[in-house]
Amino acid sequence: MASAAEQMAANLSWGALGKATELRQRIWFTLGLLIIYRLGTYIPVPGIDGGALRNFMEEAQAGIGGILSMFTGGALGRMGIFALGIMPYISASIIVQLLASMVPALEQLKKEGEQGRKKINQYTRYGTVALALFQAWGLAVSLEAGNLAHDPGLFFRASVVITLVGGTMFLMWLGEQITARGIGNGISLIIFVGIVAEIPTHIAQFLAQGASSGSTLVTLGIVVMVVAVIAFVVFMERALRKIHIQYPRRQVGMKIYDGQSSHLPIKVNPAGVIPAIFASSLLLLPVTISTFSGNQTGPIMSTILAYFGPGQPLYLLFFTAMIVFFAYFYTFNVSFKPDDVAENLKNQGGFIPGIRPGKKTEDYLTYVVNRVLVIGSAYLAAVCLLPEVIRHQLAIPFYFGGTSVLIVVSVVMDTINQVQSHLLAHQYEGLIEKSQLRGKRGKPGAAKPKKAPARR
Repeated sequence: MASAAEQMAANLSWGALGKATELRQRIWFTLGLLIIYRLGTYIPVPGIDGGALRNFMEEAQAGIGGILSMFTGGALGRMGIFALGIMPYISASIIVQLLASMVPALEQLKKEGEQGRKKINQYTRYGTVALALFQAWGLAVSLEAGNLAHDPGLFFRASVVITLVGGTMFLMWLGEQITARGIGNGISLIIFVGIVAEIPTHIAQFLAQGASSGSTLVTLGIVVMVVAVIAFVVFMERALRKIHIQYPRRQVGMKIYDGQSSHLPIKVNPAGVIPAIFASSLLLLPVTISTFSGNQTGPIMSTILAYFGPGQPLYLLFFTAMIVFFAYFYTFNVSFKPDDVAENLKNQGGFIPGIRPGKKTEDYLTYVVNRVLVIGSAYLAAVCLLPEVIRHQLAIPFYFGGTSVLIVVSVVMDTINQVQSHLLAHQYEGLIEKSQLRGKRGKPGAAKPKKAPARR
């Protein structure tokens, strides 16, 4: 039989949203901060030649410029104060999480509860500032090299660095506020809004090119393929490998409770979008530098771009290898540690039927996760490589794919789950209040309790 919570979730009505006052306030708060973020993408960095930048981005839009502009919500194409986006914070978070799994001091901080988490968040902020400073300085130098500055010099570089680093730190604060006082994960929602905001422009360009070339069948085929890819991503992100867990009988006082059975869910893709983001960041770095530095790339950079440019065979091969590597590395070091899971099961008295607790359970979990990750990493690589092949092999300006699809689908699913959790909590509180009121009224026809004699 289904539990009471499962029955409530099945009978959950979205009409209860009108009665959930706190949830409505959280949604309006989130929308307000996201609107502030979108307005900030239109505020330009001081000292940029606007006309030269527009001409440059129109030429670069068919290449890497279109991809970078999409991930920053168009701020990079307009060189707004949020041109770096939230990616320095994402990169710093990933680096700190990876270091926490390898450095004993940071690993000990993770086990110290709330205080340890605050300390790790502080290290992440320091890492964000360092990465943002490095990227902003490189972008300022590249803007000068591309003749996009009104008055090149040290003052221009300093103003660009201060503006871009300040914009990234403000975005990080916005994300933390949304997570704490809004609905959903703030950082993920900022990336989500940036991607979704650029989709209509790219769809219009894609449809216009299809109409001008007369290839209606190709256009319809791409649209059908996008729908199929989104459905496939949703299916794979919800796919689980369930491992049966058994708990023995236990005695509490004079009562003996029967053994319970449960399951340990293992996602087919435990690492989420992090392998795709990390691999994309590594591969986009040399191309980004060459894009904004014009024709002043050296022979080493030219050789790298010739072999590792977007669409090249070595680029696709290296992209696939990096996705597979980070999928395994991040899963076993951050998202799912078999030794920790086996130790927790042993401490709780649980065991996998037919497997001895301790080292045997750890080996079995490692074996299962290794096999599951073969499917998970292959799925990630296929989804991320598909838009690369479409763009460069079929010469179609298609940017909504790969990492962007994974981020959009994951954020939508996570936000809907959080909204349902708030509605379920609101419905549960309403049932508690009704039961308390019913208990106060008592049964109909029952005699009222006599009052105690008043003290004199």
